[in-house]
Amino acid sequence: MSTGRKTAIISVYDKTGLLDLAKGLIKHNVRLLASGGTAKMIRESGFEVEDISAITHAPEMLAGRVKTLHPAVHAGILARNLASDEKDLAEQNINKVDYIICNLYPFKDTVAKVNVTIPEAVEEIDIGGVTLIRAAAKNHVRVTILSDPADYPEFLQELEKGEVSERSRKMYALKAFEHTADYDASISDFFRKQYAGDGVQHLALRYGANPHQKPAAAYTKMGNVPFKVLCGSPGYINLLDALNAWPLVKELKAALGHPAAASFKHVSPAGAAIGVPLTADERKVYMVDDIEDLEKSPLAQAYARARGADRMSSFGDMIALSDVVDVPTAKIISKEVSDGVIAPGYEDAALEILKKKKGGKYLVLQMDPEYEPSPQESRTVYGITMTQHRNDVQISPKSFTSIITPKESGPLPESALRDLTVATIALKYTQSNSVCYALNGQVIGLGAGQQSRIHCTRLAGDKADNWWLRFNPRVLGLKWKKGTKRADKSNAIDLLVSGQLPKAGPEREGFESFFDEVPAAFSEQEKEEWLSKLKEVAVSSDAFFPFTDNVYRSARSGAKYIAAPTGSQNDSAVFETAEKLGITFVEQAIRLFHH
Repeated sequence: MSTGRKTAIISVYDKTGLLDLAKGLIKHNVRLLASGGTAKMIRESGFEVEDISAITHAPEMLAGRVKTLHPAVHAGILARNLASDEKDLAEQNINKVDYIICNLYPFKDTVAKVNVTIPEAVEEIDIGGVTLIRAAAKNHVRVTILSDPADYPEFLQELEKGEVSERSRKMYALKAFEHTADYDASISDFFRKQYAGDGVQHLALRYGANPHQKPAAAYTKMGNVPFKVLCGSPGYINLLDALNAWPLVKELKAALGHPAAASFKHVSPAGAAIGVPLTADERKVYMVDDIEDLEKSPLAQAYARARGADRMSSFGDMIALSDVVDVPTAKIISKEVSDGVIAPGYEDAALEILKKKKGGKYLVLQMDPEYEPSPQESRTVYGITMTQHRNDVQISPKSFTSIITPKESGPLPESALRDLTVATIALKYTQSNSVCYALNGQVIGLGAGQQSRIHCTRLAGDKADNWWLRFNPRVLGLKWKKGTKRADKSNAIDLLVSGQLPKAGPEREGFESFFDEVPAAFSEQEKEEWLSKLKEVAVSSDAFFPFTDNVYRSARSGAKYIAAPTGSQNDSAVFETAEKLGITFVEQAIRLFHH
């Protein structure tokens, strides 16, 4: 039984600092037990070391697969300073183990080899080493586990002082758990690619954010990927857009009870809307007046609004739809330049239409509508992993009952509650800073990812102005040359309403080539007169308005309602300005930054 002498078991792949460590342990009369190449290196350097078999009384077997897996090893590691544990050890003639020095062959290096086979990879999966590390880390109240050679000098310094501190044992244990977690992650990643390549749990992507960023994949650590690829091949950015756009439309549908659609580009919505019936002018402005049975499909009307809000930004979009895709919706999509669509299902005829896009390469994803993500989410940036609780706050018309000004104001009309809900849910999935203008159940202007809030407000307001100018009779009556493409019409209209008409040269000639009758630029007076007719707009901000300039800019684009969190030192001036301009200011109590 125990002689009072402490015991260390050493089994390391990375032998950095091993001999200095062995020398330091022997200096403090620690008994060294080691396996395989570790024992050989220590012994050949003249230090006293015993093989693990000295306590197991069993040889290494199965070509080295079994070395340390034995009660004499693990009971010695896991034993606590309890009378019952001491009794068990005494009955089995087992001594306690005090120090475990172990690190693992990096499995990542194995699978990085060219054409590595599954049997070759399997042989590199360490069992005994992982068990040593995990057992010692579990019992770190008594046992010191060293899995990183960089910790040897500090450990020896503490040994010199008499004992390893509790704080050090805790930190070594944490590092040990991270070491085995990283090792296991490498193994699961390899086998996920080998065995789950059918898209159930692992989905290879064409490339990452850019073509040179390869390889790229999407996977789940628990459960299956919650969508199926029905057509095409997703890219990294496609999925970023799809997995931001889907919860947006799901939440819009849940909050307002109407089918919802979103047009997403570069991880922010270009447009979002619910299925409010379209007027004749809206059908024309959104280029859907030729879609058969449009009036029978609220989903198609929702997408017409989402796509039509900002046709320039929606070019090449990722589409999200809250309901099963019907033929009218598919027909709109078939006419537009788009990268893909995600929805809970597709009518057979609608799917056939979509499968013909882009020569059969159009991305069609079918989302599990019952899927709920983990409440905890993480991301890795520059090698650093950050984690947070998912933004699962629920926005609904009930979020806008706290009216700040005017103080005598009654409850907001249903249309205002609807539009504030649309704007605010859109912000939840928009890169901050962000401000959104909404009307008629749809986004009409969104400013995303600006460092200054006034720039968000201006950008969103300018887009809302351009949206409204597209309804001007002069724009509705444009005389197009036969055969002009939809994208060219959208671009020409945008140049006209934004006041960016080219004055001369090839660009001007290109603009004029689209028309049978070339339109004149809008005068400032024409613009002001038309924009003055834009009313009842709802504006939402993902954080407080720090200055009154945001309120003034919102008012210029027809703002009647503003919702924003409060908390600025300048709140009172902002509220007073809103009241002066006839704007109802509503406190939306939740900040909605999204990065």
